[in-house]
This record gives sequence, structure tokens and C-alpha cells, in this order.
Amino acid sequence: MPERSRKKKRPADLNRLAASIVADATSDEPEPDPYEGKNPAAVELGRKGGLKGGRARAEKLTPEQRSEIARKAAATRWSRRQSAASARDRSGRIASHEAEHMVPSEDH
Repeated sequence: MPERSRKKKRPADLNRLAASIVADATSDEPEPDPYEGKNPAAVELGRKGGLKGGRARAEKLTPEQRSEIARKAAATRWSRRQSAASARDRSGRIASHEAEHMVPSEDH
């Protein structure tokens, strides 16, 4: 399987890592151009599209569509919070960092 990362792997050994960082910092080799071999016009068009994509999408949506998207996002965030709460200590105890954020109910 081909490697997906184009970054150079760093050594796990701290001494070798330090040596490779010093070698990289003091190297006379210029950084490779990430746009080399690419069509400059296509690169610029891709950048322009990325800069205005979210705003253009929001302008196309009706208020009802934006509201529905926001509602789904909020439901997803709350479902994550509830699943994290259900994964608390199996003994039923609440962790001290969670207890700080809880509001006592009036019926106690």
C-alpha cells in the first residue's frame, strides 16, 4: 500500500530526532514548491472556489433550509454529549469535572 503522507517521517529516538531537526534547520536545500507541475490557473481557480464556497452556499439556501441544517447540527452535538454522559463511570457516579457543570434540580 502506498504511503499517504508526503511528509518525511521523524525518528522515534530522541537523539536522532534532535539531529534530524538540526540537519533540516541548517540545510541549504530549498523547500520544494508544492505547486510544481500543476497548472497555475487551475490552482488559482481552486483557491478562489474554496474562499467563497461557504458564503455562496449560505446565500443560495432559504431561511428554512438554513434552519434545518442548524437544527440537525445541534441535534448531532447534543447526541454526542448524551452518549458521552452515558459512558460515565459504570457505577453511576459522576466525575468531579462533570459535577461542576450540573445545575441542581428544585425537587431535591
